[in-house]
Amino acid sequence: MDPSRRPPTLDEVARRAGVSRAAASRAVNNLPNVSAAKREAVQAAVRELGWVPNASARALATNHAGAVVLAVANEDPTLFVDPFYAQIILGVATELDRADLDLTLMLAASARGQDRLKRMLRSGRADGFMVIAPGGDDWLAGAAHLTDLPVVFCGRPVGAEPAWFVDVDNAQGGRQAAEHLLALGRRRVVMIAGPMDLQASIDRHRGFVDAMDEAGVEPVGLATADFTPRGGALALDRLLDRYPAVDGVFAASDNMAAGALGAIKARGLRVPQDVAVVGFDDLTIADQTDPGLTTVHQPIRELGEALAAMTVQVIGGERPRPKKLATHLVVRGSAPGTD
Repeated sequence: MDPSRRPPTLDEVARRAGVSRAAASRAVNNLPNVSAAKREAVQAAVRELGWVPNASARALATNHAGAVVLAVANEDPTLFVDPFYAQIILGVATELDRADLDLTLMLAASARGQDRLKRMLRSGRADGFMVIAPGGDDWLAGAAHLTDLPVVFCGRPVGAEPAWFVDVDNAQGGRQAAEHLLALGRRRVVMIAGPMDLQASIDRHRGFVDAMDEAGVEPVGLATADFTPRGGALALDRLLDRYPAVDGVFAASDNMAAGALGAIKARGLRVPQDVAVVGFDDLTIADQTDPGLTTVHQPIRELGEALAAMTVQVIGGERPRPKKLATHLVVRGSAPGTD
């Protein structure tokens, strides 16, 4: 190797081998959880680049368990059919597989689940800890204080700014919903927000209200619900009782929006002629409603992938910056475009 050239890095070895940095680290340190094919590719890249291990980096990498915990403060049996959680878990599992790390999913709503999780964190059987969208009174919001392991959040705890988190730009999404309804000429607009002990709900509401204020239009009313169709229907019923001339609805989840569509039709109103409806998520249900649901798309699977990728980086000794993923509007029949 040319002595004037800087030494190659482990990142360059990983790129040459076509593997993640974490997989390359485990291969060069002769740790488990690396496939034979990836180990051979890393060894070949080391020879080709002339890479020499750094003693301190080697010391950092030598005591890994090869597994990461994903903790969810939910033990509802419907969790695994909820498309949001399903896509998050799929994204996490896909990314960890690329890094040759095992995924341990732990449900931590009950006292027993919390005890199991705490024992797991003390056991040394995990290298990192991921937490999905803790609410304001959720004990997992303080997870960074429970363990010396790296902790990465999917969604921020209310009012907090953890060292490492990935999130969707929920305020941007709320703004996009408001701007679309305003562009359609809707001026008597209400919002069905999610539980306000979740930062995502707070941010969607803030983005929506900010965009309305900037247009000089005051939202007619607000109700909160629990991200279910029934919750959305009940919330909109309350709003229509109080504000019968509503001509636009922003529901902060597709499930709530689907319930709102039913409530509108039950009153003999037409969608979108009388009332335009915009949801949030872009789940499968958005294509199944009648009419199809205009909604703010959030990249849920990519959010899971980003969560796992950041966790792998932190385990490897990096200090990545928090990351927010962009949203965009998907226009369907419940609030068609202006063209």
